[in-house]
Amino acid sequence: MNAFGITDKGNVRAVNQDAFDLFTDPEKDQALLVLCDGMGGEKAGEIASSMACSRFMAHGREAFSGSVVPLSVDIAREAAAWANLSVYDKAYTDERCSGMGTTLVAAVINRSDAAVVNVGDSRCYWLAEGQLQQVTRDHSWVQEQVDMGTISRSEARSHPRKNLITRAVGLQRRIRSDIFRIDLREGDRLLLCSDGLSNLLTEEEIRRILSADDSEERICRQLLRLALQRGAPDNVTVLVLRR
Repeated sequence: MNAFGITDKGNVRAVNQDAFDLFTDPEKDQALLVLCDGMGGEKAGEIASSMACSRFMAHGREAFSGSVVPLSVDIAREAAAWANLSVYDKAYTDERCSGMGTTLVAAVINRSDAAVVNVGDSRCYWLAEGQLQQVTRDHSWVQEQVDMGTISRSEARSHPRKNLITRAVGLQRRIRSDIFRIDLREGDRLLLCSDGLSNLLTEEEIRRILSADDSEERICRQLLRLALQRGAPDNVTVLVLRR
């Protein structure tokens, strides 16, 4: 098992409000990956994403260290809840951080037991046997319109309200997260990314790059380079894991 992550503020934004963290233990066949895309005035978005990543990772690693490791879906759900509470409490007690929040997408892998959790519009893609699947479903206004048939998926990519999310970590004391169990097999790849990547690349482009017989680091750098070449108006963060 191998994983790599990279982040960049892009070509337009002055600061990077994305954050990520990852942990792998090839001997135990375990991994934790988390990515957050913060929002809020001044540095509040950076604080929210950093706090959420840190709290999620701390809870996940603590769960892995126990004599009995819980199911990955339970670790993912609880870690996301703790991340949410951490950001919410900071926003509630520090007026400089009032209203801050962040997206969150994460993967928890313990041998054959794997789960993905998301809140917001940061995504997880799963490549298996050359086929790419979007695991997560965006919590966004445009996704709701696509689901209702009001707009098409192609129209959603360029819609002026495409960045309007309907759920975020830290805005309420209790969080609604989506959990997905996946049958992650040897040779499969997972991609976690912020919308700074998914807004600029098509699924076919992502599939082609993820399918390459190349290192996770080189794949991450290639995805980032392509986003930067296309203008990168937002922060771009990419994590890739191969089992």
